[in-house]
This record gives sequence, C-alpha cells and structure tokens, in this order.
Amino acid sequence: MTDTILVATPNSDDLPQRLADFRTFGEALDYAAKGKKGMNFHDARGNLARVYPYSLLREDALVNARRLIARGVKPGDRIALIAETGPDFAALFCGAVYAGAWPVPLPLPTSFGGKENYIEQLVVQLQSSDPKILFYPAEIAEMAGAAASRQGCEGQSWEDFALAAAPACDLPEAKPDDICYLQYSSGSTRFPHGVAVTHEALLNNLSGHSHGMKLGDGDRCISWLPWYHDMGLVGCFLSLIANQISVDYLKTEDFARRPLAWLDMISRNPGTSCSYSPTFGYDICARRISSQTNVAERFDLSRWRIAGNGADMIRPDVMQNFVNAFAPAGFKASSFLPSYGLAEATLAVTIMPPGEGIRVELVEEERLSGCKRDLSRPARYRAIVNCGKAVKDMDLEIRGEHGNALPDHHIGKVWCKGPSVMHSYFRDPESTAACLVDGWLDTGDMGYMADGYLFIVGRAKDMIIINGKNHWPQDIEWAVEQLPGFNHGDIAAFSVESENGEEVPAVLVHCRVSDPEERIKLHTQIRDKVRSITGMNCVVELVPPRTLPRTSSGKLSRAKAKKQYLSGEIEPFKLLEAA
Repeated sequence: MTDTILVATPNSDDLPQRLADFRTFGEALDYAAKGKKGMNFHDARGNLARVYPYSLLREDALVNARRLIARGVKPGDRIALIAETGPDFAALFCGAVYAGAWPVPLPLPTSFGGKENYIEQLVVQLQSSDPKILFYPAEIAEMAGAAASRQGCEGQSWEDFALAAAPACDLPEAKPDDICYLQYSSGSTRFPHGVAVTHEALLNNLSGHSHGMKLGDGDRCISWLPWYHDMGLVGCFLSLIANQISVDYLKTEDFARRPLAWLDMISRNPGTSCSYSPTFGYDICARRISSQTNVAERFDLSRWRIAGNGADMIRPDVMQNFVNAFAPAGFKASSFLPSYGLAEATLAVTIMPPGEGIRVELVEEERLSGCKRDLSRPARYRAIVNCGKAVKDMDLEIRGEHGNALPDHHIGKVWCKGPSVMHSYFRDPESTAACLVDGWLDTGDMGYMADGYLFIVGRAKDMIIINGKNHWPQDIEWAVEQLPGFNHGDIAAFSVESENGEEVPAVLVHCRVSDPEERIKLHTQIRDKVRSITGMNCVVELVPPRTLPRTSSGKLSRAKAKKQYLSGEIEPFKLLEAA
C-alpha cells in the first residue's frame, strides 16, 4: 500500500477574489469554501503534514456549531479555546462564530514561566471572559483542566468534543454589529482586557489591510505567528479566509527550534509570498546563518513580495542585517512592509505602501525627551521607523498633553478612529471610557505624523521620566546591545526609586559570563554606556540567561520585569565588589 501524496491548496482558482467585502465573518467563510484554497499545516521540519481546504473547514465548523448548540451554548456565550495552530482550533473558532457564541483564543504554555504560572494566567483570563466551556488539546489536559476547575467552568479536550453528537438545528443569523470574538492582548495576565470585536469591525479591518497590501490572486501567506496574538489570529488566520488566500503554517514552537524552516517554506512557494514577523523573527534567522551556509543554494526569496514587520518596535539595524544575510538568495529590502496596529483597533492602523520598504528619520534625542537642546553636548539621534499610512477608513491624530491636535513632526499621543475600532473592553466600562472618547481610541503609543505617514516613538507607559526629562527604555536597551555578546531581548530598562527617594534608571541584563572579574568589567561597561545615554548613574543588575519575562507572543515585558525585580523574584548575580 502506497502512502498518499499530499497536495497543498493552490494559490489561484476560478473563484473571483473578494477583499473582505462581507457583512459577517460567517458569510466570508461561506464564500471562501466555494473555492479550492485553504490551510496547509507543516511539521517541525517544514514538511507538509495536513491539507485543510476552506470547504472542509466550513463543514467541520458547521458540525461544531451544532455540537455547541446541543450543549446549550447560546448567542453571546463565551467559548474559550487554547489557540494551538491546527485544524481543531480553526474549526472550533469558526464553529463558535456560526453558533453565535464568542470564541476567546487563549495562549499555549511557553518554555518559560513554568506550569503553575501558566495555569494562573489561564485562570485570570477565564475569570475575565467568564466562558461556558474551555476547549484544549489533550496533551495539556492536566494544566488546562486545572485552570477550568479553579474558574468553575467546564473543560474538555477537542478530541473528546469531536465524539459528541451534532443533531440538526437552526443556526442563529449574525448581524454586522454583533460581537464576533474576544481578543486578549499578549501581555494581559494580571489585569486582562478582553477586546470585543464586532463582525463589522473585523471585516472592515481585513478589507483595509488587504487593500493596503494590495493582496491579489496568486499571493500566498506563510506564517509561524501564534493564533492567540492579534497579528497571528487576525492577520494570518481570519484575514486569509475573508480574502481567499491559501496559507502554509509552521507552529510557533517549531519556528523557535528551527527558524530557517520558515524561509525554506517561503522558498518553495511558486507564487508570491506574504509573510509577517516581529523584528526578533528576522533577527533570529539572520543569526542562524553560518559563514559556511550557501544562502543562494538553499533559499529562493526572490518572490517574497511582502515581508511584513509589526507587533513590536522595528529595529532598522536588525532588518539591515537580514538584508545583508539573505540578499544572495534574492531577498529585496523593498519587500519590507512596516506596519502599526493593536488589538483595540482589531489589528491594522497603518501599513507602508508595498515596495517602499523601511524608511527612517533621524530624530534628535532632545525632541524625544521633550527638553531643549543642550548646546554643550553633541547632538544624539535615534532612527525612527516610518510605519506607513492609515488603512482604509481609518483616521489618525497626534494629540498633545491637553488633548489638542498637533501638526506634523510634533510628538504626542497617537489616536485613531474608524469602523474597526473595538466595541469595548468586555465587562470593563471604566477602562473602555478611559481609552475611547467620542469614537476616538487612545492607543497609548507616542509618535508623530509627517506627510500622511506615521512614525512611532514608543509606549507612553514605558517612558522613564527623570528630572522632567523623558528617556525611552528601548534607547537604553539598544545602547547596551551594541556591546559584544548581547542579543535582542537581553536587556530590560525601567525606572526605580533610589535610597534617597529619587527616580533613577535600572537596567537588567542577561549575563553569560561566569568569571567573577569579567562580570565586574561587564558591569562597569554597561554602567558607563547607560551613563553616556542618560547623563546619570544607573542601577545595573546582571541576571541569569532566560530570566527576563516575556509576553505570550515572545516580547519582552518591561512592566513584569520591574515587578519581579522589586519583589525579589528575579535574583541578580552578586558581584565580588562594588563596580
């Protein structure tokens, strides 16, 4: 008996492409199911393991909708789902939507944090979303089941749920202003905010970013992004259905182990590739290429049309390193597509027009700090990345501290308004009212506009304010990263109160040096580097590798690092003498 040869879903078919112009997400899946495109799941080495056309996804989703209704699920009930990249989650998510319930994607366990921390994270998000059922893969049944039990909701593996009866029944008819799903931000562990997104908001954003990226028949997505993060869920799952794009998936944990499998999959795509990653994904790939690797022989990245970048501050130096590493394989710097967005706006707020690549402006440190130029010191500059233009139907405004609109090249809070702005934070009217004012969303980010383009400077809440001067943590972190031996994500900067009651910058740094004297030298180097940036002494702590906390999407969590440091959860190395 011969093995069945899997054939991936095509890049093109006879179904006329519609760019998310549907009333509801259910209508979008109904339409996509008429074609031959769909999802293709790959194993850890990037080999095709499961083909899942949208037609089959719709069939499975409708069966799951009937199963849910038979279990007593009603419109508006929340259905929590551990967001493992695979057909089970996809069919349950879409099934919940068909049943009128609100799917709530929740994170998988990560390699850091430990079992009890993961259970507690789930419990907090379950308490916030108050779901009727939590579904999970059988391999994490112990942890997920414990979280469901603590919250008092039902828990079941999707393998067991697949055995349940699905009696025929009428499905509710969704309306555009109905809630489609709840999205939790990757860092929402202690004070979670469930972003409620309507069908109308979702479809408007999917249409906006597909027009912005100029998606067309023949494009194909390749993704390793997690489905519990808005860029993975909305941009690389829901969008592909609503815009009828075939996709190849590599699980996030498999990318972490073998990042170059992502580029292998892009190389094998005969059509034009569209693939997104935060900066660290490009950084990991560039670092993994050894001098012995024949890049031109192994990869063909010449058809990578959109190399999207978002979800974190974009590092021009890292992106240039990626170009240097993979230009021999045909990668073009003009393929980079910076963007800016957040879950509260469904996903995309701005997108760089395709082909313009990464463009930066050099901004004086004094403008970023809000202080007048000190003429006794040479000017310092930071490269600020252009994040593109507002997506279709989105308005942008930069506002000063008194709420006044600012002109071009003036730094202030970024506000946006449009049909894809969230309905609310679930059951949190106070937080909703704090960031939604007259239809405008306070993004919490700082930036400025220039000729219709948005430049992001940093998160307002991350800003370190000392003696009336603003310091951006990423400036301090990037400066330390320039010292030999450090990687992106090895440093966390924030402010702490000194013994005399004054605020001072603190820097936690992953230390891979074991020799005590070398540690003292490193400590001195870091202290001098930070002093050169801030003009003041700082607290420098060397901590063991993999100590700094991450969000569920892999980003450094400065707020959590500060909390753990102050509480004693992060224990720095002790130095032999004061540095």
